[in-house]
Amino acid sequence: MARILIVDDDPEMCELLAARLGKKGFETAWRAGAEAAFELVVHEDFDVVLTDLHLRGMNGIELCERVVANRPDVPVIVLTAFGSLDTAVAAIRAGAYDFITKPPELEVLLIALGRAVQHRALRAEVRRLRERAAAGASGEGAHELGQSAAMREVEGLIERVADSEATVMITGESGTGKELVARALHQRSRRRGGPFVAINCAAMPETLLESELFGHARGAFTDARAASPGLFLEARGGTLLLDEIGDMPLGLQPKLLRALQERVVRPVGGTVEVPFDARLLVATNRDLAAACEDGRFREDLYYRVNVIHIGLPPLRARGGDVLVLAQQFVQRFATAARRGVRGLSPAAAERLVAYAWPGNVRELANAMESAVALARFEEIAVEDLPERIRNDQRSHVLVTSDDPSELVPLEEVERRYILRVLEAVGGQRSAAARTLGMDRKTLYRKLDRWGVPPKDKD
Repeated sequence: MARILIVDDDPEMCELLAARLGKKGFETAWRAGAEAAFELVVHEDFDVVLTDLHLRGMNGIELCERVVANRPDVPVIVLTAFGSLDTAVAAIRAGAYDFITKPPELEVLLIALGRAVQHRALRAEVRRLRERAAAGASGEGAHELGQSAAMREVEGLIERVADSEATVMITGESGTGKELVARALHQRSRRRGGPFVAINCAAMPETLLESELFGHARGAFTDARAASPGLFLEARGGTLLLDEIGDMPLGLQPKLLRALQERVVRPVGGTVEVPFDARLLVATNRDLAAACEDGRFREDLYYRVNVIHIGLPPLRARGGDVLVLAQQFVQRFATAARRGVRGLSPAAAERLVAYAWPGNVRELANAMESAVALARFEEIAVEDLPERIRNDQRSHVLVTSDDPSELVPLEEVERRYILRVLEAVGGQRSAAARTLGMDRKTLYRKLDRWGVPPKDKD
């Protein structure tokens, strides 16, 4: 509950505003005079000061200056019946967060107060994260996982299965940090003393991928001047990650299936099968169950690699992780570039929180690297952010505009609506399926693809 201090010479105006705001869920206090109001701000905590401009003795501009000087964490909104550009400029120069003409429309006032409360919360969070980063509380390599409830569930699952030898399938949108989860599984396992080897199955043609995975004998093909052991053997005693396994050529999948079943590999051009000792992890941003139905992925291989499933939620579903990760990226890139950038300004933090992050954690990291390079001061300002983030005005609701630039793909509309229904039924997937008129398996598959953890036992 946000706490608002109302300041006006007219007690009736104070009581009227207090009553209206109280009905909207705000906790209020009021003072009929700037001096009394300032004494209260110094000794008590408020989220916003809402002051009239024209007060007897110390006016609203002077009160604003004193609040900003002594309690810079408390935003001030100035009200005046004499709205003009000059008074607005004076209020902003004094440090006011916003300026509203009196008498204010209730909806306009509520929007301004809501933004001011959020601004204060973000400012406090930015300060906390900066102090935490400066104290070295966040270790290198763990930062991209974040601290949201969704990622704490992922962390718990990693801890539970790290020492297992079972194959783990990690799913999530591109850029959500699937390789980071794979590395975390390796580092927390008994195999952490061995190598961690990763390969992108979508990055090379079938013949080359086969040779990279299983090795080849000397003379097996043109340019094979020496034998190669392949990644399965190079990962001996450690972990092998097959990234983007959903893009593995269909013709190579039976050989991978046999290798996993028999725990042996046969190099290209070779005649002897060689046993391997590596734990297998796979990652994909594709719906492998749907790929099996379409004949693009072998069903038997799917069940072989999907022994344990870890689904990563997109960054837009991870709440405060945006600021947690942003601060830690800033620290890393500023240290590497030897720049004195310490963190985010509250205004920049607001833009980051409002942005949808279609590129997920990878996009956030790139944005912070760019912002650190462009920053002129110790805090990253809005103008230091990439243009797409500075100018983003898209809504996070379903469809609210006829402007083509603000419309979203049908799949995104479906995702938002399904998640809204799921939230409305308390996370119960079966209830959500009934409400949506959707087969439960179809709903479960969609939620797994979006990285939504189950809330009920079915």
